[in-house]
Amino acid sequence: MATTVTMPQLGETVTEGTILSWAKQPGDSIAEDEVLLEISTDKVDTEVPSPVAGTILEILVPEGETVGVGSALAVIGEAGEETEPASVDTEPVAPPADLSDVVADQDAVMEQMPAEESPAASAPVPGPSPEPAPAPERPAAEPAPTPERPAAAPAPAAALAPTPEAPKRAVLSPVVRKLAAENNVDLSLITGTGDGGRITRKDVSRFIEAQRAGAIPPPPPVPRAEVTFEPAPAPAPAPAPAPAPPAPVPTPPTETAAAVPDEEPAVAQASGADRVEDMPRLRKVIAENMLNAKRTAAHVWTSVEVDYERVERVRQQHKAAWKAREGFSLTYMPFIARATIDALSAYPVVNSSFDLENVRQTFHGAVGLGIAVDLNEGGLVVMNMPGADGLALTGLARGIRAVADKARAGKLELDDLSGSTFTITNPGPFGSFMSAPIINIPNVAILSTDTVAKRPTVVTLPDGSDAIAIRHIGYLGLTWDHRVFDGSTAVLFLRRIQENLETWDWDQELA
Repeated sequence: MATTVTMPQLGETVTEGTILSWAKQPGDSIAEDEVLLEISTDKVDTEVPSPVAGTILEILVPEGETVGVGSALAVIGEAGEETEPASVDTEPVAPPADLSDVVADQDAVMEQMPAEESPAASAPVPGPSPEPAPAPERPAAEPAPTPERPAAAPAPAAALAPTPEAPKRAVLSPVVRKLAAENNVDLSLITGTGDGGRITRKDVSRFIEAQRAGAIPPPPPVPRAEVTFEPAPAPAPAPAPAPAPPAPVPTPPTETAAAVPDEEPAVAQASGADRVEDMPRLRKVIAENMLNAKRTAAHVWTSVEVDYERVERVRQQHKAAWKAREGFSLTYMPFIARATIDALSAYPVVNSSFDLENVRQTFHGAVGLGIAVDLNEGGLVVMNMPGADGLALTGLARGIRAVADKARAGKLELDDLSGSTFTITNPGPFGSFMSAPIINIPNVAILSTDTVAKRPTVVTLPDGSDAIAIRHIGYLGLTWDHRVFDGSTAVLFLRRIQENLETWDWDQELA
């Protein structure tokens, strides 16, 4: 019996995917768990294995197409087995046709229609009229004459002879549009090899390679538009008017009278043109997730000031040896993560999930630490570090570095993007002062770590007196869900992190 392979659910928030490539073609044999195709989603590119062994009977979605989760992709069965049409519609909706083409088609049809079949719009308005005289009889084979009408302009070739490939060629996947935009590719120069003449990612990649190799000339620079104005012709001289009586001396205008200019300015300044681009799929999903989070959780923000002087001294003491041993710098993030994990154990409600619809709350036994990673300003993903509560400072530093490198290299896997129970985002390296991030649902809180800088602050000396000192000061901001806990818990949780950072023996942690 034939098996239909469908688009898998690749993550909690993924709703669609783009077919990058098929590893097998119709007629090929495939083993169970052998790679069948590669799929790209807004968060991860991944290979999909075959659920069964057999022969590829049919491929339902060509490369470059984007389809929703659950859509039929291919049919696998015994060689020679007949397949039934897929019940899931995988064809994307084509963009609406240009109305001018529709009008041109209708005009072309009108020219070829007999007068009796023309639309009723040309019929006279009904009303009382004398009964027409009977028309003279005509031979049966002679067609009735049609009223003359002005010759219409010939319709465009595309309108008179539409091809089935035209609408399909216009359907471009987000991957194709993004690749073309990033490399300044004119898609009208590419011949599509996909179904119905569609342009696939491979078509664009081959075009870019040929352009770089010199086989295709690079696109010319876009000329800047220049606006010129022709001077208006001088008006013809008017006949001299008859002498008029002397006019009375006008009174000075009042302050409320508006001055009318004698003539309009001769030159207008052209403004820059807007640029409209298709939204990347990652940005679209981020927007949907952020709106869903704001609609779901009751967001409240709380912050505390932290004296990082003790942490900074340890960092300076160990930074050279650490860089030589680990290959990357020792930042503030692992210190903050270590202090936060301890605070989560003291306040487990912050490490929970909340389901108001089913009136249920889950207190997680372990910490899945979510680390928000910026993809070079191209988007933001939350990478999960499962079992972070079992790591010491050194292990946390290595783990944070590893997930950041993996995300920016585009080597994401499904487990990397799900399962976090608490999230830390770090806008500090970009120079932020205080940030109020949006909660990463289903988490109930998210911690923001902002810039640490030297600032004057009041310190207590050993003899109990106060003094002004220059210390490394930063701010921690917590966005939390007021449905789950209250302000007292939020402040106490932040104070616990603050005290850990300011009082722990971090030198012993590194050792």
